[in-house]
Amino acid sequence: MQTFHDNSEVILARGGGKPGIEWMEHTDKGHPENSKYSQTPVPDRSCNAKDFSSIYSKDLLPHPDGEKMTRGFLQELVSTLLAYVTKTFDRTSKVLDFHHPHQLKDGLEGFSLELPDLPENLEQILVDCSDTLKYGVKTGHPRFFNQLSSGLDIIGLAGEWLTSTANTNMFTFEISPVFILMEETVLRKMQEKVGWADEEGDGIFCPGGSMCNLYSLLLARYNFYPEVKTGGMSDLPRLALFTSEHSHYSIQKAAQVLGIGTKNVFVVKCDERGKMIPVELESSIMQAKAAGCVPFYVNATAGTTVYGAFDPLPEIADICSKHGLWMHVDAAWGGGLLMSKRHCGKLRGIERASSVTWNPHKMMGVPLQCAALLVKKKGLLQECNQLGAKYLFQPDKQYDVSYDTGDKSIQCGRHVDVFKLWLMWKAKGSEGFGSQVNRCLENAEYLFNRLSERADFELVYRSKPEHSNVCFWYIPPSLRGIPPGAERERRLHEVAPKIKAKMMEEGSVMIGYQPTSEKVNFFRCVFSNPATRKEDADFLLDEIVRLGCDL
Repeated sequence: MQTFHDNSEVILARGGGKPGIEWMEHTDKGHPENSKYSQTPVPDRSCNAKDFSSIYSKDLLPHPDGEKMTRGFLQELVSTLLAYVTKTFDRTSKVLDFHHPHQLKDGLEGFSLELPDLPENLEQILVDCSDTLKYGVKTGHPRFFNQLSSGLDIIGLAGEWLTSTANTNMFTFEISPVFILMEETVLRKMQEKVGWADEEGDGIFCPGGSMCNLYSLLLARYNFYPEVKTGGMSDLPRLALFTSEHSHYSIQKAAQVLGIGTKNVFVVKCDERGKMIPVELESSIMQAKAAGCVPFYVNATAGTTVYGAFDPLPEIADICSKHGLWMHVDAAWGGGLLMSKRHCGKLRGIERASSVTWNPHKMMGVPLQCAALLVKKKGLLQECNQLGAKYLFQPDKQYDVSYDTGDKSIQCGRHVDVFKLWLMWKAKGSEGFGSQVNRCLENAEYLFNRLSERADFELVYRSKPEHSNVCFWYIPPSLRGIPPGAERERRLHEVAPKIKAKMMEEGSVMIGYQPTSEKVNFFRCVFSNPATRKEDADFLLDEIVRLGCDL
């Protein structure tokens, strides 16, 4: 059993919050890079070694004498962040230091969530930053398997820092010229990976895959019924849309938000592996028509959330073409496989989609959030959402106003989500992303093979995983002699939650669990962190056994 030591307090406190450490460059002519960075104690003779207990935010820029104070404060903060980044990749550190909500709300070791009437000094602000990291979850830790988005990419982190420093908005070229052009470039490259022709394609970065899916439904409805923009749903027939029983819940939520209604979402049956059954889709379409509905939209999933399954896109595209339906592909999770020459064939048929959701913050490891909606029909985003606010989108500007992309969005303010992806793409290249995806799926195959060999675990499905999702049960000794049946299922259903609770209390590793309509609670391990190795998968299984063997 591995012993954990968590010295967050030592690393993050930086000497009890007292500065006195400076990042200095040292030349080493014998070193290939010619220079390296290290933490070096320095005397208290510069702004980097100030006592922040008497300094407040008003003393920083734009105060006339605030430059030195600002440099000292930010250097101290960067020191805290770098210590956290380093610790994130340390396997002997905890993934989390768990506390219940009431404990955090009541305050721990001076950490208070309450907001004051009077300003607090920067010493306290720095301590608050350290405590915020200390009590959070290290989602970049190699043993964090809990969500589809994990990892901590250093180039992506740098991109996020620069983005926040620029602090601009994505609605017009005049205030965001470089980022607007970057978005165009990255979207074009993503459309190329999907397989669309140069003259096709449009898109926009959205705040998450759920919003991308909502956009797709909004565009599909407008494409067939543009009068909805002014007349609303009262001018339309009763619409019907189709999605699989393993699709993301955001499709139902989008139907709810857009006034289509969840009862008009026809849920299509899947096979045992979680893939939509084309014959069942055809049957659902006929059923909707018989009920007086007008079918208009099909959502196919490329990489389901739980099983990582890929719907049969060519067959679904044939059905959509036959009935004149909008085909959307939710590739929020599976889109990253388009970067891999080895695995991109799993998305064959995606080029026939009318729209695609793709979340680079998942399989590609871009820091949250980074999600793109790709639309085949150029100009539709603008037509659907444009209102032409005169204080933003004046037609007589001195530049090409087609680069004022804000009216494509249902938002006004829109965060710059593209730069970190652009920077990572420059740093890795398409091949680097492909190799990263391949390693994640290799890890999944390794875990699958290990589970297949063990008698104390059961796989939810016996076929090799298509994506990096691996789903399984742990069977504690007390259940191994019980024959299949209701009693065994009842007791097995309690195993994963109990192990997860112990796991979070210890903080050694994190993995998710869930039931489905037909199966009791099981673990779902997903690999999207490039820092994760095969030894981490072994550690996960050992921890599950250690924490659950007495259940």
